[in-house]
Amino acid sequence: MAATPYFVLSPNLILSIVGMFHGPDKTVPTPSEDWKEATVNVIIPAFNEEKNIPLCLASLANQTLKPQRIILIDDGSHDKTVLYTQEFCAANNMEVTIIQREHSIGKTPTIKRQSREFEADVEFILDGDTYLESINYIERTVQELYQAVGIASACGTVVPLRDSDRKMMIQTPMIQSFLHHFPDADLLQKQDFFHILMRKLSNVYRDSLYIFLQKFVYHGQMIFFGSVTNPVGCAVAYRQKYIRDLFDQYEPILGDDLTNSEDIFIGFALLKHGYRNIQLTDIYARSQEPEAEKLPAQIYMWSSSFFQSCYYFDELVRSPLKSFRNYLHHRKMEKEQGEEIRHLRKIQEPYRQPFGDNVTIQYGRPMGWVIFVSLIEKTFFPATLLVMIILHMWWALGLTMAVETVISVTLLTAVSNKGERLNYFFKGIVATPMRYASIMFDLYTMSRFAIDIWITRNKGWRK
Repeated sequence: MAATPYFVLSPNLILSIVGMFHGPDKTVPTPSEDWKEATVNVIIPAFNEEKNIPLCLASLANQTLKPQRIILIDDGSHDKTVLYTQEFCAANNMEVTIIQREHSIGKTPTIKRQSREFEADVEFILDGDTYLESINYIERTVQELYQAVGIASACGTVVPLRDSDRKMMIQTPMIQSFLHHFPDADLLQKQDFFHILMRKLSNVYRDSLYIFLQKFVYHGQMIFFGSVTNPVGCAVAYRQKYIRDLFDQYEPILGDDLTNSEDIFIGFALLKHGYRNIQLTDIYARSQEPEAEKLPAQIYMWSSSFFQSCYYFDELVRSPLKSFRNYLHHRKMEKEQGEEIRHLRKIQEPYRQPFGDNVTIQYGRPMGWVIFVSLIEKTFFPATLLVMIILHMWWALGLTMAVETVISVTLLTAVSNKGERLNYFFKGIVATPMRYASIMFDLYTMSRFAIDIWITRNKGWRK
């Protein structure tokens, strides 16, 4: 989630509403390739995931589209991740290639190496702490990838993995078969009061945030621009060739030091080249969230990666400043080609745009508007709240928070499923203090980023 946390009264909210009123590109796609013929490799980066890896593997085994190869990359784990993988596969007659490293090198080099070492049309990245709730998750993402040559990544809707979900998964036949072979395996998270409370707080906050972002903000962006800024990296399908070309381009410049979150860098890099990142709302994955006391570390990782990606892809950020030049360019192309020529194309593609970084440098990209306004709100909103506190503007601060909370909870309730609206109404209220705390935490993130850029000049950013 690149641009989290969102302040609800934000430019992005307005952009998404405009997108919904504007409506989607009505071009009916005529794909040049058949998605059913695509080969898929599933890559599972894992580090100390002994409690999660059986659930992850079980969800893979139930998928309607079977990958040609499943590859577990154990990134120097100190627990029983590899042992549990071997036992689960033996108990369920499942074939998984295991690559075990002595020392951790991070997720970014893992994705890069596998894009080069194992041939496939699609590289599906599935984190070891994530399970695919929808049995057609891989099938739908691969199908979406092949709707247009301009689509480089596709993911579904990601929500938190709750203790109740974990207990339900443990009762499934495949997990029970594994536990029969390995009865000492403990797949439950710590069950004392403190850890249960921290998980519940984290899940309430993240669930309300994810639903609001994915069902409203990102949904509006998808309608308007046909893309989101980046895929959700815990369960995402990439066109392998595009990812391989991306690393070939940036490795000589940056090595493995991209940003603190690989999916955000990859998403921005794909946008700069003219590709699109698709998020689907009809399939779901569940991912284990950090407990509440560990959330600041993950918030820093995501937010800092957003700033770092804005730094590397500043031409995308400056897209709104090139909008007039882009408008004149499109008018010129329409006169030269003619409307009838564009309709005679054999391959029709919604949201069609020319590929190449040089196009971005000269004209910008439509998704650059989203990145531009996201950067504004991630810097302006925390600073505004801080100024109110420093100047003791308590009445203005209280009114702002009250109005913003009412709008936030109302929208969250509206976009949630009909039978869950009361539940999300209360979740939105409970999550509000944590949401404001995360907004203020971005002041720390901005400070560290500024120090990296202007003082220490340390750009060794890597996940």
